[in-house]
Amino acid sequence: MQSPVTLAAARAHNFGTTSMLRSGHEDETYEEFSARFEKEFDGVQDVFELQRNLNNCFAYDLVPSVEVLTAALKAARRVNDFPTAVRVFEGVKAKVENPDQYKQYLESLEGLRVELGVALREELYPQEA
Repeated sequence: MQSPVTLAAARAHNFGTTSMLRSGHEDETYEEFSARFEKEFDGVQDVFELQRNLNNCFAYDLVPSVEVLTAALKAARRVNDFPTAVRVFEGVKAKVENPDQYKQYLESLEGLRVELGVALREELYPQEA
């Protein structure tokens, strides 16, 4: 039988140690990431969901695909949130590596942007651009 002091010492030792927990999840590919967020944005029903999904999407260390951004812009239109639609483009501008990539995204999304009536910040506030 162990003494109370020995038990207390054993508990104190275990208190500061943690067992290594391994996740059963594999790394997500870019295609899986895109499919997941397209689905998330397709299911958006309110502004909170839209903004939460955008925050989660842009938190990753990559730029979302054109398909994900299309779904996000359509979701912003569906919940009638013009400011968030403008911020989608601001998020892309902040995430890309150089201005040419941003221009490529703008070219790819130009038709949808015009269709939905989403202005860019540069168009709304030209003196700040």
